[in-house]
Amino acid sequence: MQAPLDKHVDYREQHKQRLAYMPWLYFSLKPKHLVWAKPWQEEIQAQLMAVETVSIGKECFIAPQAKLFAEPGRDILIGDRCMIAADSFLHGPIVMGNEVAINHGCSLDGGRGKIVIGDQTRIANNVTIYAFNHGMHPDTPIYQQSSQSKGIVIGKDVWIGAQAGIVDGVTIGDCAVIGMGCIVTKDVPDYAIVAGNPTRIIGDRRDKK
Repeated sequence: MQAPLDKHVDYREQHKQRLAYMPWLYFSLKPKHLVWAKPWQEEIQAQLMAVETVSIGKECFIAPQAKLFAEPGRDILIGDRCMIAADSFLHGPIVMGNEVAINHGCSLDGGRGKIVIGDQTRIANNVTIYAFNHGMHPDTPIYQQSSQSKGIVIGKDVWIGAQAGIVDGVTIGDCAVIGMGCIVTKDVPDYAIVAGNPTRIIGDRRDKK
């Protein structure tokens, strides 16, 4: 005869999955849930910092399914109250300010030039940010050519829509909005709202009342 399921345990495991894919919920957990959720996160983050050159600020959430890789010289520095959702891939060097959100399925590689993300920037699901480019000389296979890396800078309070892509060398200004599916190949000014592919400016946040 099958033993009855422990509903309390089942709920907790399901809730961990929910938090992993919707990590903003972690910051509104009731005290009765923080009793188990906070030690769970502390263990995940301590293990990560023990095996990678990762620094994690206070009150962060990192999904156990997120993959962070940071060798010496390619550190990942995470500010306070940041969240990284499940199925995201981060390879340093990356510097994140405070209250940065990276939603599920994102892919970030800092190359050699680094990705810098300002405070309170929100990155939606399946965004790709690569701070390097391969050489493309026709006489040598691409995989054998050295890569170049200028770095990417993303300002504070930026909203990057789902499935957007940002290429090496780009600077996105403070308070900008990057529309869903944009491929950003040029600098974006402060407060600009951009959309389309090729990306173009369609508005200014200061006009939104």
